[in-house]
Amino acid sequence: MTTAKTAKTGARERILHALQRIIVDKGPSAVTLEAVAAQAGVSKGGLLYHFPSKEALLDGLVQRLAEESSDEVARARSAEGGAVRFYLETSVPGSEEAELYWGVLAVLRASDGTRTGAAARLGEIFDKWTSLIREEVDDPVLAETIRLVSDGLYLSAVAGLPQPDPALIAQVRDRLLAQVAAAAPEHRRGEHTPLE
Repeated sequence: MTTAKTAKTGARERILHALQRIIVDKGPSAVTLEAVAAQAGVSKGGLLYHFPSKEALLDGLVQRLAEESSDEVARARSAEGGAVRFYLETSVPGSEEAELYWGVLAVLRASDGTRTGAAARLGEIFDKWTSLIREEVDDPVLAETIRLVSDGLYLSAVAGLPQPDPALIAQVRDRLLAQVAAAAPEHRRGEHTPLE
């Protein structure tokens, strides 16, 4: 049975998905409240119920990315093999995640610096991952290397650039994990060994 809350959540998600599709397919300049409402299959009033302005709509997309990232950080904290392994293994996003991130980046690029709140929220996402890595990796240079490798893979996938051979990515991951294991204090050794 569908509850009112489920229906509201469903409409909200359809609206955000429609916004994402328009940004990805047509670019940020094609985003209008009318276009998003039509793409989502809701009335303009229905859209305005969830997002009272275009600004709120765009903030909703950034918020969705932040929520998904928080969920990923929570999964990473409890992941078998540790957060660093999780971070490295999830560095190439799926197509839907890549589209969401691309949409947020497109919104920020089109804003001419006026969306400082959204940019700050995006920075917070990166900061959470950086902090999580540094909780497991004592060497700041190695921690930053891991972050840069993972972010580079992630952002190149988001941008649609050709990806390295998966076998090479696995070798890079395993080498970084071996370095983490070698640099770990005695009580944490073995947490980050490469998987066979």
